[in-house]
Amino acid sequence: MKIYLDNCCLNRPFDDQTQIRIRLEAEAVLLVLAECVKGNWEWVGSEILDLEINRIPDAERKRRIQTIASHVNYLVVVGELETNRAQELETWSFSAFDALHLACAESYGVDILLTVDDKFLKKAAGYGQQLRIRVENPLTWLKEVTND
Repeated sequence: MKIYLDNCCLNRPFDDQTQIRIRLEAEAVLLVLAECVKGNWEWVGSEILDLEINRIPDAERKRRIQTIASHVNYLVVVGELETNRAQELETWSFSAFDALHLACAESYGVDILLTVDDKFLKKAAGYGQQLRIRVENPLTWLKEVTND
């Protein structure tokens, strides 16, 4: 199973855990990452993910997320194919970063792109048939794949 986690997912364990939803999503992200580190799933990242991580203003948070991201199994390099697809996705009103995440995930053929960004999830659901990959919340997806 090839999995792509966006920047929102990687940040979730460091968000305010007083809200139940955030705490549950953080646990789901950590469980997904643990399965990737164990080698059960392949974690796919991209240059755009690295760029977003490098833009995190909080130095300690950035360092922690960079440490986590160092476990990526495969890094998609943004080339002409990804740029062209991202431009197409932007015409569908995806943000530039979300479009690039989708394009990179699609070009590598991931099985699932995980995000906790509600706007991204809603937009992806609206274009579900036109996207080449599935986009899902990590908690929802983890419940599904573990039948729990």
